[in-house]
Amino acid sequence: MTKKLCVGILFGGRSGEHDVSLQSAASVINALDAAKYEILPIGITREGKWRIGSGAAQLLPQVLEGGDPVTPTVDPAGPKLLPLARSAPARNSRPDIDVVFPVLHGTFGEDGTVQGLLELADVPYVGAGVLASATGMDKDVMKRLFRDAGLPVVPWVLALRSTWESNPAAVQKQVEKELSYPLFVKPVNMGSSVGISKVHHRRELVAALNLAAQYDRKLLIEQGIDAREIECAVLGNDQPQASVPGEVVPVNEFYDYEAKYIKEGSELVIPAKLTARQTKQVREVAIRAFRAVDCAGMGRVDFLLDRKTGKVFLNEINTIPGFTSISMYPKLWEASGVSYPELLDRLIELALERHKEKARTRFTFSPTTTP
Repeated sequence: MTKKLCVGILFGGRSGEHDVSLQSAASVINALDAAKYEILPIGITREGKWRIGSGAAQLLPQVLEGGDPVTPTVDPAGPKLLPLARSAPARNSRPDIDVVFPVLHGTFGEDGTVQGLLELADVPYVGAGVLASATGMDKDVMKRLFRDAGLPVVPWVLALRSTWESNPAAVQKQVEKELSYPLFVKPVNMGSSVGISKVHHRRELVAALNLAAQYDRKLLIEQGIDAREIECAVLGNDQPQASVPGEVVPVNEFYDYEAKYIKEGSELVIPAKLTARQTKQVREVAIRAFRAVDCAGMGRVDFLLDRKTGKVFLNEINTIPGFTSISMYPKLWEASGVSYPELLDRLIELALERHKEKARTRFTFSPTTTP
């Protein structure tokens, strides 16, 4: 009998996207083939405590509240239970983890921190590595890489929270010198549109920057354009492929947290109503963006399509896109001929493939001596 692959589903976390992570993790667990995989939920509480429990999706909140407490270690020679430090009897009752599927969104999960932990532990994991995760989370660094790769991005200004708090007049002056209203103000390291504001006039700028400053020390002020919101899913490692593009028609003025997860009425149009030329451009740029940050496994690339000029701008890449039942990433692949369960199979295969490729790399060096 073939041994099932043990998949650790890592969810929860300390970011503002904790609740979204639980929704994504439940969808992943429900879609994984129980005949192929043994599922081990690994929850991280809002306080950063690690817990493990059963494989039932509906029990994820209970895992966080009453699951067995565990401690991640970075011993690459230890058991593949992440490795998780437990009492000996309990440890023996758990299978070794073959691959980890991080379903964490935002800081302390999507930003390279957990990926670094898994690298030290030498555990295969789904998705981008440390570099792509960190740069994909930092909207400023990400845009710089896109710009240096010759990809189209809208103008932006970066402000530090400390500068905004000590000299707000200087920040406002720089913003109004380089950009024009309307603007978007964002915390640099945050996802799910948490802390983002659309600023129509000068009088709204202070409140928007104060809000963003609650979530990060780096603040991004971006030129606003009247745009359609286009998204494209990318799948693969060294030879990535792009899905058909889709369009988000938000119920609110833009696709904020409320429009994504709370308020009904936002519409996902798949495939997006684009010209053949625009579709080709979006798919090509999505792959170039994926490669620009050295992404792996998966990525959802978001675009802004200027309604007036028809010009396509690259907005950002999400290295752990949403996996809820209404999330764009799995829906785009479903429209491209890859079902949700098949998509999860492929992501796990890509994780194992990437780990095997990394094992070919030498990490020690012994210089030869000449007599």
